[in-house]
Amino acid sequence: MKAILVDNHKNLVWSEVPDPVLKAEEILVKIYAAALNRADLLQRQGTYPSPAGCPEWMGLEIAGEIVEVGSEAAEKSGWKIGDKVCALLGGGGYAQYVAVKYDMLMPVPKGLSMVEAAALPEAYATSYLNLFIEGHLEAGQTAFIPAGASGLASVAIPMAKAFGARVITSVLSDEIAEKIQPLGADLIINSVTQDVAGILEQEEKDGHPVNVSMDCLSGETLGKSLPFMARGGYWIVISTLAGVETKVMLRPLLTKGLHLVGSMLRNRTPEFKAYILSELVKNVWPKLESGDIRPSIYKVFPIEQAEDAHAVLERGENVGKVVLRVCDEEE
Repeated sequence: MKAILVDNHKNLVWSEVPDPVLKAEEILVKIYAAALNRADLLQRQGTYPSPAGCPEWMGLEIAGEIVEVGSEAAEKSGWKIGDKVCALLGGGGYAQYVAVKYDMLMPVPKGLSMVEAAALPEAYATSYLNLFIEGHLEAGQTAFIPAGASGLASVAIPMAKAFGARVITSVLSDEIAEKIQPLGADLIINSVTQDVAGILEQEEKDGHPVNVSMDCLSGETLGKSLPFMARGGYWIVISTLAGVETKVMLRPLLTKGLHLVGSMLRNRTPEFKAYILSELVKNVWPKLESGDIRPSIYKVFPIEQAEDAHAVLERGENVGKVVLRVCDEEE
């Protein structure tokens, strides 16, 4: 089969690689589409390798069709050849086939294409984990989801809205704010011309303090904003794109009983990841099938144009997910 490898010059090359060797608890999936994540860019640069036991090539989320089922997988699951599935991977999605443990698979929601389904596992699992499991977000509460134009925010904002939350986000320009209007955020902050912490302070005075923040930026703004959270609020740090240091005032942390939480999906146990996926199928898939939530796809590239797809993420131009098409659904 073929997969995207990184050569000595960091170029992405569609190359021949060995076929997956199926283990008893695994399922072989023919990949139709694979979605991109910022972790792929880090892996390409050598700073975010695949976990032990995973293929060396990139790709954390895919959609495709089951072509073979291991003996243990057949006994412990209801999956069968021909099922259309999407999967959360430790790596290996930029390829024609991948072997996946049976409990890392989810059915493609009814009415969604393979391209749309490929954009679900990583981003939806990350959003659900941090908003609802770590953040305990409830209907009627306020969520702050910075970096509103990111692929992750394109999932997290509509998800939070679909479950009845009020959503605040931030962007880097009025033009970007206009682009992300369809995501449905209640308040969009231009963090270049407006003071994020000052606005969150005013929101608290107006009766809308932040209950949960899913923060991929962090940096200085985190410490300035934390005092204006709701009592018992959860600030979930999922990345540090805006800086690895901040100044935290401990008095509000103490008096309001706030929670400052670091959270990564990748380092969770396989058992916990399987739990997250089961919760997605139970709680989020019905909202996808009803149309209450729709995946936001920015652009689709053939797998051979992975370089161009990565460039979109590197330039930060996408609003929504970038997806690689490995083969057409009718093939």
